[in-house]
Amino acid sequence: MQTTHFWYKLNLRRTKVIVAFLLFFGGISHGFAQGLFGLTSTSGSDDKPLSYGFFLAGHTATYQVRYSDAFVKATDPVTGQVHSIFPKYTPGFSLGFIGILRFHDQFNLLFTPKIGFYEYRVDVNYFTTGAGNTFPGNTTDPNTVEPLRTEELVNEATIVELPLLFKYRSQRFNNTRMYFIGGASYQFRTKSQDEANLDPIVTTGQDFTLEAGMGFEVYFRFFKFAPEIRFSHGLNNVYMAEKTNPAFSSALESLRRKSITIYLNFQ
Repeated sequence: MQTTHFWYKLNLRRTKVIVAFLLFFGGISHGFAQGLFGLTSTSGSDDKPLSYGFFLAGHTATYQVRYSDAFVKATDPVTGQVHSIFPKYTPGFSLGFIGILRFHDQFNLLFTPKIGFYEYRVDVNYFTTGAGNTFPGNTTDPNTVEPLRTEELVNEATIVELPLLFKYRSQRFNNTRMYFIGGASYQFRTKSQDEANLDPIVTTGQDFTLEAGMGFEVYFRFFKFAPEIRFSHGLNNVYMAEKTNPAFSSALESLRRKSITIYLNFQ
C-alpha cells in the first residue's frame, strides 16, 4: 500500500487550499481597503461636539542644562574639579485619555491628561589629576589630554501631565487628514519633595511646558487612528542647587525638562 504523506495530501488538494487562502486574504484586504481608502468610514466622532479617546506614547526625555557663571569663569574652586556635565536622552512611556471639544470641522480643543514614567540621566565628568587646577585650553602641553572620571546620575520620576491643546486639521481626503497641534501643559511629580531630595540632582515637583507637534488621522470603519510626534519644552527652572551634591551643584544655574514623544491615538 502506498504511504500517504502530508505534502502529498496537500498536493492533491492544492486547488482548494489556494482558493481558501485567496478568499481569506481577499476578505482582509477588502475590509482594510474599505476602512482606509474607501468612503465607508463614518465613525461619526468628527460631527459630535464632544468626543473621547485614549493614547499610548513612547518618549525620550532629557534636561536642558545651563552652566553657572562661577563654572564658566572658573572662579569657584569646587566647580574647578568639574570638567563638564552632559544630560542624555533616555526613553520612557506614558498613557492617557483624550477629550475633544469641536469648534469647527478643522479646529478642535483637546484636553489630554496622562501619566508618564521618566528617567533623566546626566554624566558628570571630573578631572582626575591636578586637583582641578588644569582647565581645557590652559595646559602648557597641547598634546596633553586630562584624564576624566565620569559619574552617571539617574533621576526617576512619575509625572502627571495636564495638557490643553489646540488642533488644526486639514480637510479630509478620503479617509486621511493631516493636523498640527500646540498648547501648554501643567505637570506635577507624584513623589513628595522629601523623597526627591534624595535624588542625585534635586529638582522641584511642578512645571509648565510648551508643546507643539504634528500627525495624521486615518479613518477606519469603527474608529480613528492618529500617530503623532510632539515636542515639549519646560518653562520653569526646576533645579534646586541648595539640595544637590555640593561637588557639582554650583556648576549649574538651571535645568529645564524637554522631551520628544510619539503618540498612538485611538478615537
